[in-house]
Amino acid sequence: MATEAQVGAGEREYFNGAIRKVETDSSILVSSSKYLNSPELRALIAQEMLRRNGADLPNTAYIPEVVQILQNLEDMPRIMQLFEEEKARLPDFKAWLEGRNLANFTIEQVKDCKPGTLGALLHKFMVESGYELDIFYREVQVVNDFTFYLRQTALTHDIEHMITGFGPNHGGEVALLNANLHARSLYFHPELAAFFNRVQTYLKAKTIMKDGLHYPEAMVLNLEAEYRGAVQGRNWKVPLMVVDWRKYVDWQVEDIRKELNITPVIDDGIWDDTNKLVDEGHPEYLEAAE
Repeated sequence: MATEAQVGAGEREYFNGAIRKVETDSSILVSSSKYLNSPELRALIAQEMLRRNGADLPNTAYIPEVVQILQNLEDMPRIMQLFEEEKARLPDFKAWLEGRNLANFTIEQVKDCKPGTLGALLHKFMVESGYELDIFYREVQVVNDFTFYLRQTALTHDIEHMITGFGPNHGGEVALLNANLHARSLYFHPELAAFFNRVQTYLKAKTIMKDGLHYPEAMVLNLEAEYRGAVQGRNWKVPLMVVDWRKYVDWQVEDIRKELNITPVIDDGIWDDTNKLVDEGHPEYLEAAE
């Protein structure tokens, strides 16, 4: 049945009137955007932004593929130039890169940490969940600033959940993602911030699109979580990606929050059940991470 909401000629002229056809001799799709020129990226973005969740495909499906495509499209000489420029401008960033203290904690290393410390939280997380902190770039060897950045930021995602109070659930993932987007954009040169935020920008786009199309209650939650994450992230002393977490392993979590100005922290458990808003009745196939 045809909808009564038909877009008319007047609207098309208003919005599309300035469109001009650009001729090319290319026999394939070609654009001024290197991202649009990637057929694999086009297909994955279209699928992951428009599909519903289902038992056959977890929310985390194809994140590795998208990450690899985006990395392959980067201007790495320019990125490394920005690394050097920002190291000269930002002492915390320089110390983080040159210290190379990977947060690759093991159960054995944190088993004796006192209650209430970051180490105790890490021990509980690794023992009770069975998950590892090492979730991405496992095969990357740290040989320079760039490879340290890749390994360390993959290792610290779950630590950020613990310290911010944004749990690993639908609301918490959205909040943490937005907190990082804002903190990095305030701290780094815009071009380097955009690089650090590239994958998160994709994750945010696909999540908000799916929620907006298919899950109305999740969309309302998404906006609340986005706001709360932005507020907290803009308060952080530095982006959490440049924190040396080994320095804080024996600190009380509340003291770490005060030190890094991680505030406000939401009530624990407020979003624990929010995965149910998008699980399509198949919670065993739904992973919190978008």
